[in-house]
Amino acid sequence: MSARTLLAEALGTALLVFFAVGVATLTFGFKLTGTSVSAGVLITALAFGLVLLVLAYSLGPISGCHVNPAVTMGFLVSGRMGASTAVGYWLAQFVGGIVGAAGLYGVLHLSTKYNKSVGLGADGYGKASMIGANAAGAFIAEIVLTFLFVYVILVVTRKVANPAVAPIAIGLALAVAHLIGIPIDGTSVNPARSLGPALFVGGSALSQVWVFLIAPTIGGAISALVFRAFYGKEEAEAEKAVEAA
Repeated sequence: MSARTLLAEALGTALLVFFAVGVATLTFGFKLTGTSVSAGVLITALAFGLVLLVLAYSLGPISGCHVNPAVTMGFLVSGRMGASTAVGYWLAQFVGGIVGAAGLYGVLHLSTKYNKSVGLGADGYGKASMIGANAAGAFIAEIVLTFLFVYVILVVTRKVANPAVAPIAIGLALAVAHLIGIPIDGTSVNPARSLGPALFVGGSALSQVWVFLIAPTIGGAISALVFRAFYGKEEAEAEKAVEAA
């Protein structure tokens, strides 16, 4: 683990928050899509997926482009990353998430139309949920959504997979998670993405952020266990082949 690797993780997380959460804030906070909720959900989901796709291609060769503590948890539990490296990644990601949120807040706060009701793309349940999902509903949703997202990442980045197409599958997986998750709780699947905006919005966003710190982490760990059950033997054989070569 080098400073270059950690910088890539921090930068990638900051850019993910600035661009993707920025689109979410413009879409729902400033209501740039008018009264069409469906259009807002689709645009935001595509923004998250496309930004991650671009980051995966550009930063993947440096750090793997986790830019997400839940993804790092998946790599840790699956045995593809050591504990000390994971801690370094987590610190870099949370710092990046806060920096990205600070930059976004700095830009949008200068708008004459910005007020507290605009928010900053923070996740939430209860009154903050489009469908009124409670804490339990949001918690379960985040586990399931993160499970799918991290599982896809683990599968498409395994040793025998094609690295050239992995970012496409990863970006699409994140977009799919947002398509169903946005109406439920705004969609986190990424603790760093949730903490950054919550710190600047405060109020219920900050008091509810625990769901979006814990549930995605659990989802990432579960995905790793399932991955090991399905692909553990294959990965071990691939590792032996590499060592023997």
